[in-house]
Amino acid sequence: MIYITRRERFNAAHKLFREDWSDEKNLEVFGKCSNPNWHGHNYDLFVTVKGEINPQTGFLIDLRALKEIIQTHVTNKLDHRNINMDVDFMKDKMASTEVLAVEIYNQLKPHIEAHGVKIHKIKLVETENNFVEYRGE
Repeated sequence: MIYITRRERFNAAHKLFREDWSDEKNLEVFGKCSNPNWHGHNYDLFVTVKGEINPQTGFLIDLRALKEIIQTHVTNKLDHRNINMDVDFMKDKMASTEVLAVEIYNQLKPHIEAHGVKIHKIKLVETENNFVEYRGE
């Protein structure tokens, strides 16, 4: 079993809030992330896949194909967008980094598996101090 990782980057805005809560409750729970005027991040997305090396190519997966999958199904939908309002796969979901990582995994899984490999993990870096890893568990 071998693992390979592709990094992609995107910039996006979001707001953490619940419409069924007051502004005060949202501020108490989510702090400045509940800013009514939104806020943004420069995200780093790491997609790690695993499987066996193809003896004909020497590749686990063609990294050009992996790049295209990630860009088509994730980063093109997220880059310079409002996660809460513009991203189809985040509709009616909390725009936390945790939920975003799970939904990115769900978007990528069938397309990556079509290439005969499995997703090992998604790592989504929101800030230099905060990141999420999700392994589909």
